[in-house]
Amino acid sequence: MASPKEQVKPLAPANSHHLRSDEEQVVSLHIKLGQRKYIQCCGCVSAVFLIIAVTAIVLGFTMFHVKDPKIKMNEVTVQRLEFSNGTLRTDTNITLLADVSIKNPNVASFKYSNATTMVYYRGTEVGEARTPAGVAKSRRTSRMNVTVDIVPGKILGVPGFMSEVATGELTMTTYTSIQGTVKVATVKKNVVVELNCTVSYNFSSGKIQGEDCKRRARL
Repeated sequence: MASPKEQVKPLAPANSHHLRSDEEQVVSLHIKLGQRKYIQCCGCVSAVFLIIAVTAIVLGFTMFHVKDPKIKMNEVTVQRLEFSNGTLRTDTNITLLADVSIKNPNVASFKYSNATTMVYYRGTEVGEARTPAGVAKSRRTSRMNVTVDIVPGKILGVPGFMSEVATGELTMTTYTSIQGTVKVATVKKNVVVELNCTVSYNFSSGKIQGEDCKRRARL
């Protein structure tokens, strides 16, 4: 009878090594699949954020970009600039009529407050007018008629007036300032458009024969 020490120990199953190897392969495959899904998910999220960022930049430089409204002096006429006994009549004010337009290139309306127009002769203010508030619609042009009353006493008080009248021409300058806002989506900008014009009135024709205008916009 064999002794206990001589008893044969049970052998491990012959395929135990293969089972462990298969299990490790399955676990490794699951890990790789999980990593791949994680990478794909991160890639999708990054792509979405990139698309949103690019779209926002494009819109910021196109539709949502606030452009400068453009102001223009279309026509200027002078009325009641009359003389009596070789001097300017002082019983009636001289009237300067200006046809001004505002072009709004934005996708949103340009809402502006009361506009101010001033007339200068040789650096001296001789007339002022205010026009009511309004709206220049999206990508449209709004027009306004400005009527400025020029006080004869003020222009007569400027040295050199009568000598310039003797030349047959009278040169004056106008300044128009319009302040408003443009709101595109959540972007709101305050805009000031300014127009400086030098006009020459011809006494023979009774018309403006030349004008030189400079405009600018401040955001």
